[in-house]
Amino acid sequence: MAVFTSLSEAELSAWLSDYSLGQLLELQGIASGIENTNYFVTTSNGRFVLTLFEKLTPDELPFYLNLMSHLARHGIPCPAPVANHHNRFLGELKSKPACIVSRLSGKSLMQPEAAHCAAVGAMLGQMHIAGQSFNEHMDNPRGTAWRASAAQQVRRFLSPQDAALLDSEVVFHEQHTLAALPQGAIHADLFRDNVLLDGERVGGLIDFYFACSDCLLYDVAITVNDWCMGADGVLDTARTQAFLRAYHAVRPLSPEEHAAWPLALRAAALRFWISRLYDLHLPRDGEMVHAHDPEQFKRILQRHIAADGAAVWL
Repeated sequence: MAVFTSLSEAELSAWLSDYSLGQLLELQGIASGIENTNYFVTTSNGRFVLTLFEKLTPDELPFYLNLMSHLARHGIPCPAPVANHHNRFLGELKSKPACIVSRLSGKSLMQPEAAHCAAVGAMLGQMHIAGQSFNEHMDNPRGTAWRASAAQQVRRFLSPQDAALLDSEVVFHEQHTLAALPQGAIHADLFRDNVLLDGERVGGLIDFYFACSDCLLYDVAITVNDWCMGADGVLDTARTQAFLRAYHAVRPLSPEEHAAWPLALRAAALRFWISRLYDLHLPRDGEMVHAHDPEQFKRILQRHIAADGAAVWL
């Protein structure tokens, strides 16, 4: 369970006195996630999610909170930050930056079918369009420079073969970028556990704390690499086509994006292979931590490389 900072009901009740959210009724830790401490909070005024930020600083957080607020105002089902009595989204709790947001309906689905992938694809397209009018910018903190730095830190834990693969792929993506393609606000982590589904309807997109300004196609590739991936590390054709067709119907993809699709899939796989290696081999102290298996994304990356551009498309 990814709870790094323990919190009592008394401590939270005192903090909530700066909000118009009513009386605290229940506090429950959330198991998913490896970056922040999250709690479900129920008050006499409704259901919310409390986040204590373990890595992000108060200077970094306004981008994420303002983006969620912007998207929520534009009809995207994402957590809406709640302002305190000082009209600020961001507060401090247990000496950590903290915020409280609306809790959305639905639940995560770990075995999606094509119809679910289509719903998520359409919603991601809507999110990308809504994000075009968001006027704040944040460079991707897990972009090219991070890949090179993190790869150097984890390569000593790898076999010679895996280290060689990591080195070559980092260099490859330094030489082949997605910078010329359409850019905007992206989620950058829209895995199955970050989408709440109510039947085949998307009830919520959650956990925006890797969001940034980057290539929209890269965001599509990150999402497809999870939602449409088979256990063998190969994209499921039916699910991938359902996702991409639904996305394309909302935000049509250009011929240039079509051509760059295999590159985007590789870049997305590399990012999560590196981050999972880092979390596994260089974890920070925490009470309860679950690190994801990096081998999954190594296999996905290897399959994308072996496909040599023959990726599933529309």
